[in-house]
Amino acid sequence: MKRLVKSRKNKKINGVCGGIAEYLDVDPTIIRLIFTIGILFGGAGLWAYIICVFVIPEE
Repeated sequence: MKRLVKSRKNKKINGVCGGIAEYLDVDPTIIRLIFTIGILFGGAGLWAYIICVFVIPEE
């Protein structure tokens, strides 16, 4: 069973985007772009990232 955890190897800031990308089997750059677009258009991406930092467990 796959678990959503922060990544240690695809880590830029906290490993959230890398962990989500590993869980979804996509490139981490795509997830980072989605969060960046969310930050630029309304700021929802920033709040989502901050929540994920505290909710998603370490690998």
